[in-house]
Amino acid sequence: MRFDTKIAIAVRDDLPAWQKLNVTAFLASGIAAGSGDIIGKPYEDGDGNAYLELFRQPVVIHAASAEQLTGVHQRALSRALPMAIYTQDMFATGNDDDNRAAVRGVRAADLRFAGIAVHGPRNAVDKALKGLPLHP
Repeated sequence: MRFDTKIAIAVRDDLPAWQKLNVTAFLASGIAAGSGDIIGKPYEDGDGNAYLELFRQPVVIHAASAEQLTGVHQRALSRALPMAIYTQDMFATGNDDDNRAAVRGVRAADLRFAGIAVHGPRNAVDKALKGLPLHP
C-alpha cells in the first residue's frame, strides 16, 4: 500500500547505538503525539490480551551527519512540515522540562541535532530528507 504521507526519522550516524535507538524512540513519540490521524487501532491476540495502537504506516529511518541534519531542519522548516527534534544538549538532561529548556535556550540556527523526525506529504518529506541514505 502506498500512503499519501510519509514518516521519516534521520539520526546522526556517529552516535553510539544506544543513543540512536533512544533518539529514534523519542522522535517517533513526537510524531505520534502531533499527528493523531496516523495511529491505527488497538491490537488483540488470540487470547484476548490487548495491546497499544501503532502507526498505520511504515517509518523510514535515515542516517545523517550533523551537517546533513541541519540541512534537513532548514528544508523541513521551509516546507512547514511537522517536525520533532532531539538535540545533543538533551542527552545531558533528565526530564522533559529540562529538555524543553535546553532547546528553548538555543537559536534555531545554532541547534546541534542528534535526530529529526518529519511527517507530511510524501513529496515534501522526500525533499526535506533528499540525499540521506537509509540507516544500515
